[in-house]
Parts: sequence; C-alpha cells; structure tokens
Amino acid sequence: MRFRHRAVAGFATLLLPLAGLVGLASPAQAASTATATYAKTQDWGTGFEGKWTVTNTGSSAISSWTIEWDFPSGTSVTSAWDADVTSSGTHWTAKNKSYNGSLAAGASVSFGFNGTGSGSPSNCLLNGASCDGGTTVPGDSAPSAPGTPTASSITDTSVKLSWSAATDDKGVKNYDVLRDGKTVATVTTTSYSDSGLTAGTDYSYTVQARDTADQTGPVSGSVAVHTTGGTTTPPTTGDKVKLGYFTDWGIYGRNYQVKNLVTSGSAAKITHINYAFGNVTNGQCAIGDAYADYQKTFTADQSVSGAADTWDQPLAGNFNQLRELKAKYPNLKILWSFGGWSWSGGFGQAAANPTAFADSCYNLVKDSRWADVFDGIDIDWEYPNACGLSCDSSGAAAFKNVMSALRAKFGSSALVTAAVTADGSNGGKIEAADYAGASSYVNWYNVMSYDFFGAFNAQGPTAPHSPLTSYSGIPTAGFDTADAIAKYKSAGVPASKLLIGIGFYGRGWTGVTQDAPGGTATGAAPGTYEQGIEDYKVLKTSCPVTGTIAGTAYAHCGTNWWSYDTPSTIAGKMSWAKSQGLGGAFFWEFSGDTSDGELVSAINSNL
Repeated sequence: MRFRHRAVAGFATLLLPLAGLVGLASPAQAASTATATYAKTQDWGTGFEGKWTVTNTGSSAISSWTIEWDFPSGTSVTSAWDADVTSSGTHWTAKNKSYNGSLAAGASVSFGFNGTGSGSPSNCLLNGASCDGGTTVPGDSAPSAPGTPTASSITDTSVKLSWSAATDDKGVKNYDVLRDGKTVATVTTTSYSDSGLTAGTDYSYTVQARDTADQTGPVSGSVAVHTTGGTTTPPTTGDKVKLGYFTDWGIYGRNYQVKNLVTSGSAAKITHINYAFGNVTNGQCAIGDAYADYQKTFTADQSVSGAADTWDQPLAGNFNQLRELKAKYPNLKILWSFGGWSWSGGFGQAAANPTAFADSCYNLVKDSRWADVFDGIDIDWEYPNACGLSCDSSGAAAFKNVMSALRAKFGSSALVTAAVTADGSNGGKIEAADYAGASSYVNWYNVMSYDFFGAFNAQGPTAPHSPLTSYSGIPTAGFDTADAIAKYKSAGVPASKLLIGIGFYGRGWTGVTQDAPGGTATGAAPGTYEQGIEDYKVLKTSCPVTGTIAGTAYAHCGTNWWSYDTPSTIAGKMSWAKSQGLGGAFFWEFSGDTSDGELVSAINSNL
C-alpha cells in the first residue's frame, strides 16, 4: 500500500488555553482608543464558537492589545486561534499574536475560540480599561449591529453592498463600511458601491453604525466577496469544497469499490473526488495501475449501475465505474491525482521541462477513452525543493513553474489543484517552495494537515497525528493545522484556496502506559494493513476515545495509544475552517470510514 504522507506542520503557534499559565505582558495603551465586542458565531449544543473583535477607534496606531473577561462557572475556552488565551479560575485573558497586535487607526482584528458551557462574558477590559472604549454617553445607548451585508453586481473591480438598518434610542447618524477590517467609506444610507478593486481577489466586508453622539455599535456579520476575472475563481462562501480521495488499490485487499460511495451515502454528500494515483516517471504523467484503472471487469453486484461489465466493452475498471457514478450524481467533479508519497520522486525530472510534463498530463487525462470522466488534474508532490521519500533539489520556483504550465495547458475551465505540505515550522517545507506564487494558477490547495506525529518515531512521545492547534508539550513547535494555515495566509495564499485536511484513520504506538499525550512507547501499534496505522471504522470500537486535545481525539486501550478524528472533533474542525474563511475540506480516504459514511456526514453537515 502506498501511504502518502509523513510528518508535516505550520506558523505562529496557537496555544490551547490552560489555567495557571504565566501572566501576559502589561497593556501598551489605555482602552480609550479602542473597543472590544463579543459575538457567539456558532452553537452546536455541546459547545460553541465565540469571537472577539478589537477596533482601534483612535487617531493613532495601537501596537498591542489584551482582552480580559469573566465567564460564569461551567463555561470555558477549549481552543483558540489568532490569540494566546489563558485563564485563572473563571477569569480569562487573551493577548494578541506577534502578527496581529498592531492596529492602524480605524482598523479591526478578530480572534476566535471554541468553548463549552452556555454562559456569556462579563466584566470586559481592553488594555486595562472598559471594552466600550470609554466614549459612552450616560443615558444614551450605543446603536445595534446592522444586518450582515449582501453583495450584488460583482464585477472585476467593484461590488454593491446593502444591509438592514441598525437601531438606536437617539437615532443612527451614519454607517462605517469596512473592507478587510479597515474603514473605506462612511455613508448615511444602507447601501454602498465599492470600486477600484482587483480582479479575481477575495475581500471581506462588514458594517458598523454610529449614533448622533458618535458612539459606534458592534460590527455586523461579514460577507465574503470574490471579484470576477483573474486566473481562477475559487469556491465561494456557501459553496464549500468537500473532497475525498479514492485509491486505486482500495479495490483489492480493502474491497472498497466505487459502488461503496453510493451504498454508504457518501457520494451525495461530497462535491469532488481525487482518484489516486497516477504515476510520474520519465518527466511525464503515466498510468498508475492499468488493471484497476481501466481493465478490471466488475460483476453486477459490484457495479454502480447494477449491470455487469462485459469482456469486450471499450472501457472497464474504476474509470468506467466513476463514469457511472457521475451519471447518478451529475454535479460531482472528479480529478486525477498524480504522485503521492511513493511516486513523488519523478517530479524533479518533470520540473526540468514543465511544458513537456503538462503536455503529457493533458494527453493522458484527456485520452478519448475516459476524457469525460475527469474534470481536472491534482498534483501531489511530496515535496517540492524538500525531502519526502526522496529529496528534491529543483529549486523554490519549480513548483510554481509546473503549476503555471499545467494551467496554461488545461485552460481556465479545468480544475487544477495540488496537495501541499502542512509543515510551516521555522525553516520548514512551506518556506521551501513558492506556494504563494503558484496559488494564482490553482483552484485550491489540499493542505495535508495530518501525519504530524506517529510511530515513525517508535519511542514516542505519543502525540495526536492531526492536532488543530498547538498545545503545551507538543513535540515540535508549528506542527499543527492552525499554524500551517496561518503561514500560507501570511505568505499571500488566499484563505478561500486552502482546504483543511482530515485523516479517516488513526496513528498509534504500543508499549504505552500513560493515558495523556507525551508518554513513551516501544514501537508501532498493530494495524490491519500497516503497523502504526488503523482505519477509523476499526478504532471507534476496538479502542474508544479516552480524551481530546488540540481539537482531536486520543485513545489508550491496554498498551496501545491511538489518535484519530471522530464526528465530534470533525465538527469542531469544520467550525474552525469556516471561521478562517477556508475553501472547504478534504479527506484521506474513503475506505477508512464506516459503512454508512459517518465521517463524510460529519464533514458535510458541519461545513
């Protein structure tokens, strides 16, 4: 079996809030120049997502910010992003990250967190003073939040925004329109047309009301806008990508057929499939497994259509089954993925002549026998200008050159995507290649935010292989999803072109005596197909969850210690992905799910 991934990771460490951590630095400014507002953005019954927004209402820049508040007993923060959050009893403190402390006059910044309980914050302080900014007028309430703007008449360079009016006891004077957190206009009506924008670019708009005493109310909800034009158009908010990998070898020992996508209900809950893998050899795209791909004949009970293949039909194998699947689900898009862990060694030669490589890939994907099956191509290069199973030294520009050539050959209507590293540690794999430059040629990146830790380090320490955030004691700083996404975004990759990755399997050790992460081990836990790896569908009953950490689950049973995602942790990760404006989610791979597709359902229902 060609398993695809090894240890990978991210940027600016996001800490889980733990009581008793050292105190934060003293506030740099009095809060008379800023306000802080709170909103509960998600509530899924057993938990919720909260968001704080800091707005600089003064005339000079702010260099840092600290918010303090009290939660009632029973309500607490479990994970946070874009701020360092700590607690002492029921008192909570949030401090800016190194990258978001500075706020220009009129600018805003937000951070979010997941929590448990039903309480609301009280006794809020911003940089040591009242969170209302000290500008309230006695007997005069601040205005309410306006309605979330709606966007219309979107062009390459402009958009029209409209919103429902705010209310105020003394009357609303005007509205500030904020683009990406910065005020771009102040208007007296409930609409505004913004112009001078860049084609093919993502923007976020909010609105804030101001009353006759010049008091500002809370900021409205945000609307995401993607201007037309540019090289590619990524998924829009409300049209999230839900992509799963289907492996050619899964039809053998695993006995997982294309038809299982139908019987599990998964095909109706996804938007895209990556078929893995095509080979990369001699500088060209090549067939991975001819028998599985287009030769194997399926019996009637194995077939999507219910009709048996015949020995002389023009196309058989998985490709014909995928064709039948698309006939049942016409909106489903399928990409052919090339490379993977075992076959990434061929990309170095491909990068030496990107045009010739792109030509070979196009000719294979568009072969007349199966051209109607595929809607595009996915590149899984592990890893450009870095080491995976083998090491690549083709240079930082090679990946961009390859993706540019593929886009030029396949054209603007085809899907061109790539699976990319989540190693955003200092000096890590994200820094090794020009992912930002290449992003203008792709529809999205599949960020492989799993396999951070595992029994490839046989003695441990035990650690979750797919942490959403960092945590106290994490073996390698930056090896978590949030840090990886932050590093891509800071490099200039649009959030809407980043998909969060979910593993439908666990990684585990044996010889472990400690429940909590950080224990020692003697080797890899036994697995059905590979030591140290087991499907979720097996682990959910053979080694049930012991606890959760950093947004994912772990389990200690006997001497074995596993980490894996569950429907509950997937719900939290999807909530986080939405809060970050990501383009959606993908997973590796279908056969690890239960027969009724409960993990796919968790992605679909929460995304």
